Amino acid sequence: MLPGLSWASAPQEPMHVVVTIPVLKDLAEQVGGSHIQVTSLLKGYENEHTYSPKPSDLIAVRKARLLFEVGIGLEVWVSSLVKNAGSPSLRVITTSRGIGLIGDVEMHDDQHSTDRVRERGNPHVWLDPENAVTIMRHITEALIEADPIHARDYRDNQAAYLRRLDQLRTDLTDRARALTDRRFIAHHPAWPYFSRRFGFEIVGTIQLQSGSEPSARHIQELVRVMKKQKIRVVVSEIQLSQRLPELLAKETGARVVVLTTLPGGLPGTDTYLDMLRYNVLQLVNALDAA
Repeated sequence: MLPGLSWASAPQEPMHVVVTIPVLKDLAEQVGGSHIQVTSLLKGYENEHTYSPKPSDLIAVRKARLLFEVGIGLEVWVSSLVKNAGSPSLRVITTSRGIGLIGDVEMHDDQHSTDRVRERGNPHVWLDPENAVTIMRHITEALIEADPIHARDYRDNQAAYLRRLDQLRTDLTDRARALTDRRFIAHHPAWPYFSRRFGFEIVGTIQLQSGSEPSARHIQELVRVMKKQKIRVVVSEIQLSQRLPELLAKETGARVVVLTTLPGGLPGTDTYLDMLRYNVLQLVNALDAA
């Protein structure tokens, strides 16, 4: 140690934090600032359902004191990753705790009248900014518990961010309210929380289960519904193949609008606020034009 420099005055190294998806990285960085160093296992263009951990993920988890996940069965791969890392001091925080879930509805081709609601519920909770408030509070509490010295900074950062989030939510809600037609077809079941918050209506879904191909019969039924009800917009995601949304658009004259479920998936969506703004305005503009 250099002369005159005590251990107490030595600069503290940022706390290592790992998150499963980019939205948690942004929210953690907004709260933690320079006191933390955050690694997101997924990039914005990757699919959270089909992700396969890399060797570098194992190294990141071993270094981390905290790991933030969404939960609700979204990151089915994370438990084995944590187990393989074998870090007894690592704390895993499920950030969706306390959020009221919307059931995932699946329709089966042989029983069109029978719906089954998944017990766990739909995991895409962060696409509603009200749920992002709950997620951020879990993050803040965990950071304070792990690093109480900087508790005031964490609380102040959270409060400042939530003011910005509330203002954006108000602005986007006002923008969506002006629409006369809020209906669309979804590529996969990512949008129920988002739609409920901003007043959109999901009329049908192409891919009823993540990673599964819809039957020709299901696609034909969607085409029939779209033509009959004059549905003019299909919402797809950059993380998925555009083949089926484009097929529906070709058959019905609808337009495809490509959104992102994760920050960084598309240009101009690097932060959670950017992504929220982008998704709402792109969908509003598509519905307006249609």
